[in-house]
Amino acid sequence: MAVNDQLGDVSYLGFQAALAGYIAALVCFGIQFASARGAAPTAAEAVSMSMRAASKGRTALLDRGQSGGVGQNGAIGQIVKPERRPRRPMGALFGRAALLVTVIGFAAHLFSIVTRGIAAGRAPWGNMYEFTSLICAAAVAGFLFVLLKTKTSSVGFFVMIPVVILMFVGGTKLYTQVETLVPALHSYWLVIHVLAVSLSSGVLMVSGAASVMYLLRARYERKLLAEKEWVREAGPAEAGGFVPQATVADRSRLASLPSLAALDRVAYRTAIVAFPVYTFAVIAGALWAEVAWGRYWGWDPKETCAFVSWVFYAAYLHARATAGWRGTRSAWISVLGFVSVLFNLFVINIVVSGLHSYAGLN
Repeated sequence: MAVNDQLGDVSYLGFQAALAGYIAALVCFGIQFASARGAAPTAAEAVSMSMRAASKGRTALLDRGQSGGVGQNGAIGQIVKPERRPRRPMGALFGRAALLVTVIGFAAHLFSIVTRGIAAGRAPWGNMYEFTSLICAAAVAGFLFVLLKTKTSSVGFFVMIPVVILMFVGGTKLYTQVETLVPALHSYWLVIHVLAVSLSSGVLMVSGAASVMYLLRARYERKLLAEKEWVREAGPAEAGGFVPQATVADRSRLASLPSLAALDRVAYRTAIVAFPVYTFAVIAGALWAEVAWGRYWGWDPKETCAFVSWVFYAAYLHARATAGWRGTRSAWISVLGFVSVLFNLFVINIVVSGLHSYAGLN
């Protein structure tokens, strides 16, 4: 079937528009994260289960105001004029802008993928440029779904970093004009195997980003607790035995991250959705290898790295369900799986030569 070069150029314009939208979203998410200032929690709050089990992905902080509710500033029964609603902080405005440009960029991204497939007359994931584009689209879709369910917009900054890097590499170093497939890819396994790998890898990127945030939040809380214990010994305490001032919280922007429980839920639930799909993708790849090369498994660099990633996420899910390995330990395993997926995308696909080299630059 003849390819449509003009429609292919239109597809690439959509890809560039998506990349521009994601870069703008990354900047806006970064400003939102940089401008966020968490209120200084007490030591009791930093270690309390209620703070860590905050619902809807938000950090639960108790009211630290010194004054009471309406009417306490005057005589009993006196009607106090309600205060004017404060102006929305700059971080919240940039957060809304980030969400808007993310949705616009994702729409342009879907347009790019669909038009690329129409222009080529085949499934639009037959080379490294198309494969990378589909993985990034899956990651953004996973983030938007998580945002819809949990309202944890701060995940966007950590998800958009690898997405923008992958999109930039895909649109510059990996880009190829619309063309027909090489003979080795003329198989229905292309649709099954590559699609499953792309979708699962994109969602696993969201899980890895949430695990990175979990480790950052846990490190912040450990520093906060250590400082609180030092302040309790060195200075006077107010009612309840804790001094409410915390220089760590005042300096750190990590206080605005969601609670540990919320981040753990995001990382675990996205991984538990993506892992069966990734397992199916590995099995489908082995079946395709038997058809194409006469063997199910040959320890090709691509196959080896995919298996290592599978082992990491299998270990993560096992550790997450094992007492004593939940929390920071399991989060580190998830991060290793995240690094393995990125290593597979960047190094194995681009640098290392192997039986899958027909799909990349090497």
